[in-house]
Amino acid sequence: MVEIPGGTFVMGSDEYPDAQPKHAVTVKAFLMDEHEVTNAEFAQFVKATGYKTVAERPLNPADYPGVPKENLVPGSAVFTPPAGNVGLNNHLQWWKYVAGANWQHPKGPNSTVKGHENEPVVQVCYQDAVAYAKWAGKRLPTEAEWEFAARGGRTSGRYYWGNTLKPNNKWVANIYQGNFPSGNTVEDGYKELAPTKTFPKNPYGLFDMDGNVWEWCSDLYRPDYYKSSPKLNPKGPSSSYDPEEPNVEKHVQRGGSFLCSDQYCVRYVAGSRGKGETSSASNNLGFRCVKDKN
Repeated sequence: MVEIPGGTFVMGSDEYPDAQPKHAVTVKAFLMDEHEVTNAEFAQFVKATGYKTVAERPLNPADYPGVPKENLVPGSAVFTPPAGNVGLNNHLQWWKYVAGANWQHPKGPNSTVKGHENEPVVQVCYQDAVAYAKWAGKRLPTEAEWEFAARGGRTSGRYYWGNTLKPNNKWVANIYQGNFPSGNTVEDGYKELAPTKTFPKNPYGLFDMDGNVWEWCSDLYRPDYYKSSPKLNPKGPSSSYDPEEPNVEKHVQRGGSFLCSDQYCVRYVAGSRGKGETSSASNNLGFRCVKDKN
């Protein structure tokens, strides 16, 4: 872990309604994992505790009325690019529920994390991330802590690393290049996940605060929270609300992933936010932990 100094910064982004208004926030000093939790680290947790992730657990028929019992097979969401160009208005064209997809088999039963020990663990939902953090004697970062750390002491810049998408004509984050979702040119060298510490660290010594995988934060999600957010160590609203899915509890996600591009989901823009249903996972979603400084 690295020490993140306390300080005041301007949180949010003018580019997204749910990241407005930009507002001054102060956070106290804390410790943060220098990189996302890896497959090797999560495997140690599972070995020590016998923990089963949500994607590995049997589904309760009561939660899925009308769905035939034979279809209630544990699994998770996997990015599955279509054969050709498609419109970008329906994400189900490239996201599929895959039976048997979980953290050990991120893309389904025929995939494995063996040989990928230093890549971020994925297919972990919010509940799974909290369980790991508790076992490790840590916790998930608040959204404010995450953004403060990602900015690395910088006070401006469209991206966390500066104003230029490709500084010195080099990719500095694992994001999507090419025609999304079917024409990945792999200019940055990685079609999907990159091992941790592949790209340059930020001024605080943190890796992959942009791209690679989305990261869970402890805050519940509301698009209007910034209008009333406390100025000192905000911890998120007391309840979740997303007008797109009013009855679904969601938590904040930050940083974007290897699937974010300038054509779709430009959420590597500094101050931008993501969101995810508490018990859902995917193969571009992971986390890192923080710890209070004594």
